[in-house]
Amino acid sequence: MEKILMTRAGHTALNDELKKLKSVERPAIIRAIAEARELGDLSENAEYHSAREKQSFIEGRVKELESIVSLAEVVDPKSLSGTVKFSATVTIVDEDTDEEKKFQIVGENEADIERGLLNIKSPLARALIGKDEGDSVEVRTPGGDKAYEILKIEYI
Repeated sequence: MEKILMTRAGHTALNDELKKLKSVERPAIIRAIAEARELGDLSENAEYHSAREKQSFIEGRVKELESIVSLAEVVDPKSLSGTVKFSATVTIVDEDTDEEKKFQIVGENEADIERGLLNIKSPLARALIGKDEGDSVEVRTPGGDKAYEILKIEYI
């Protein structure tokens, strides 16, 4: 199987979620199912069906997280330098609007554009990879082509 690149923070967050699901959520849903069973007829017991559905979701997420964590390859950004690579924090400026943006290039499972965590498989990240400070990149977006200049590359 192919390794999944992750930052230390992303790996820690997934491990924390996995621990919470196993130690808090799973026991709570088992108790909820047991309580719903005590109410009698299961065929029309909404609490029971809801709890079973939630249990199914939790078990599926546990399996997914275990798989991701087992395939994870943690990349330490502090050990890198130079051109844009996985885990780089890149400050760019839109060449049309002069709007500055700052992103860290991360793996699929930890991406969150609202927090500035850019999926490595996104068009912008793919355009930035291998480039250096001062380089311009063209990115095709749903709203049309965009041009960005790389202002700063950090490995923090």
